[in-house]
Amino acid sequence: MKVVFKGLTKRFPNRNKKGGADVIAVNDFNFEIPSGKLISLLGPSGCGKSTALNLICGLEKPSEGQIFFDDNDVTKLPPEKRGIGMVFQNYALYPHLSVRQNIIFPLENLKGTEKMTKQQMYDKAEEVAKLVQIEELMERKPSELSGGQQQRVAIARALVKTPDILLLDEPLSNLDARLALQTREEIRRIQKETGVTTIFVTHNQEDAMSISDLIIVMKSGVIQQIGKPQEVYDIPANLFVAKFLGNPPVNLFKGSIKNGVLCIGDDRISTTDIKDRENITVGIRPEGFIVDENGPLVCDLKDIEVMGRDTSVVSIHPAGLSETFRAIIPADTGFDHGSGKIRFSLKESKLYLFDEEGCRIYE
Repeated sequence: MKVVFKGLTKRFPNRNKKGGADVIAVNDFNFEIPSGKLISLLGPSGCGKSTALNLICGLEKPSEGQIFFDDNDVTKLPPEKRGIGMVFQNYALYPHLSVRQNIIFPLENLKGTEKMTKQQMYDKAEEVAKLVQIEELMERKPSELSGGQQQRVAIARALVKTPDILLLDEPLSNLDARLALQTREEIRRIQKETGVTTIFVTHNQEDAMSISDLIIVMKSGVIQQIGKPQEVYDIPANLFVAKFLGNPPVNLFKGSIKNGVLCIGDDRISTTDIKDRENITVGIRPEGFIVDENGPLVCDLKDIEVMGRDTSVVSIHPAGLSETFRAIIPADTGFDHGSGKIRFSLKESKLYLFDEEGCRIYE
């Protein structure tokens, strides 16, 4: 089932006693989430991603705009009639109930033609338990489960009613790194097997990059960019997106364009068709550097960190916007360590230019 936003806006009253404008948590959303895809709403805390999720499931009502599931306007529909399955950050399991009882709980409230017998509910619970691989845990209580197991129970409970849309609100934030990695792989597997349209809210770029069909990057309630994960990483729409995605992060330098030449500080990097301008920001991904004894970017070598197949070269440049910057190069790259200097040429596909407002500059 596809989800369509048309002019969707959510305002909250300003709680400041001195007054002020309303807080806009979601600002004029206009986009479509394709049916059967896994989409990540990605952004820092307070960007409006959880509010967007609450608007989709009906826990919040929009100030303006509409929400459609396929061609059906669900803007005013109550949550229980939207065909939504939701997994909360804290799992929200009932501690006094067994895993089986937790999974069955949403089925016990079905009425009319949807009402199930006890055996039908048990059979359905077993079906989703096998899907999330917790069938051997059905008689345990939540307190007897690991964090990852509790997460799977929460997903099973959300899936047991066969929802049209599955919503996941920061589902990995309470797990350690290793368990989070395993669980996000499971989420992707389950989504692929069920084909349910899934919306995944996270502030963790690695989670979003690894499992999403599309990423929606948000800032202060405004959509910054929508695209496939690799496209958003390789072709950031603005400085915010470039900085938010990437680990190690993008390296930033003061730059200018003079007489058709891109300069980083005093180093003449390359020719360009962009009109001359001062005070631009040059972003270079860590993997965008090539060690080159004749390269145009001349830097002071500070440190070398061997990381197996790659080497992290920590350097200093007078035009850098941070004290040091980091280049990731193949471990077998040879260069002179003793001079204290290192020169780089740059991969054009990993180099981005931004104006003073942070907007991308294109040739």
